[in-house]
Amino acid sequence: MVNTIVFRMIYRVIEPAISKKFGKGKAIVLIGPRQVGKTTLLNSIIHDKNHLFLDGDDPTFRNILQNINTKQLKTLIGNHELVFIDEAQHIENIGLTLKLITDQFKNVQLLVSGSSAFEIKNLTNEPLTGRKWQYYLFPISWEEFEIYSGHLKAVQQLEQRILYGMYPDVITNLGEETEILKTLSDSYLYKDILAFHNLKKPEVLEKLMQALAYQIGQEVSYNELSQLLGIDKNTVSSYIDILSNNYVIFKLPSFSKNLRNEIKRKQKIYFYDNGMRNAIINDFRPLDARQDKGALWENFLISERVKRNTYHLLLSKSYFWRTTSQQEIDYIEVTNGAISAYEIKWNEKAKVKIAKAFEKSYDTKVSIINKSNFINFLNP
Repeated sequence: MVNTIVFRMIYRVIEPAISKKFGKGKAIVLIGPRQVGKTTLLNSIIHDKNHLFLDGDDPTFRNILQNINTKQLKTLIGNHELVFIDEAQHIENIGLTLKLITDQFKNVQLLVSGSSAFEIKNLTNEPLTGRKWQYYLFPISWEEFEIYSGHLKAVQQLEQRILYGMYPDVITNLGEETEILKTLSDSYLYKDILAFHNLKKPEVLEKLMQALAYQIGQEVSYNELSQLLGIDKNTVSSYIDILSNNYVIFKLPSFSKNLRNEIKRKQKIYFYDNGMRNAIINDFRPLDARQDKGALWENFLISERVKRNTYHLLLSKSYFWRTTSQQEIDYIEVTNGAISAYEIKWNEKAKVKIAKAFEKSYDTKVSIINKSNFINFLNP
């Protein structure tokens, strides 16, 4: 008797939003890092529809699409009502090709995916102005993980998720997390990004990412990084922008409005995925054996909050807060003018010193987020 393992796809919460845009006369663009499930998601939506799939990773399709005219497009598309161009960032002049399809083939629904936000934005912004719906896909969110695993199992796996992160392959291949993450970090972070952006010094990118990995939850100084890496500050800034545009890291600026001694021009940098961060420094020790568990917990919660807000179209801006007298708050969120403040603690019994000056100045209360109440912070 043969045992058959049935793979159950992880439901993505933005699927209904994308599906509702079909037939509305605009291209649907899905961007995000590699291996987060963009192709899987779009294929699951269109699997029963008459569609044409064009793979930007395939040199044959790249050559066809980079300089194509209307007549050639008509022959290529034929009677298909839907065209899906995957990994579109690899195709030269793709922005103009997408504009041509959108403008000239009104009955065709165009789907586009790409792994690099930097390239996709630059290739599609001008040609597709007013012609696209744009969505972002990240590693699995906590909400999606609960739907997939069930609430109880999800909570039981909390430490694993803090250590190994939320990439789909990591979640669905328990016991193989380290190998998957090392492969993903080596291929995506180094080979893909170096080649894609024509970066000449791989050792600099590697050292920069390691430095950022060790500094999560701390204010980042470009001058200090410049001295550490032996490169100028502009190069540090450029490399950080590349990592940000490729959804490896994101920036959290400082919040300042009322108080004179508020820090105004600092920023913190977090990773979109804890597992990727730990792969960069090759450290997957259990939380109890780590000095950085508080920073990992903070990175996990803030990155998950970013996913939550993005997927549910919550137009919130995120910050941290600190004063020159060392009062600080881990996470600030401003939504429609309303200010919310959060202190993040791994240890539920840890004493928390609330920044009363902030509460008084901004007429809000600081909430404490820990292991006992984090789910309310992450779920919509």
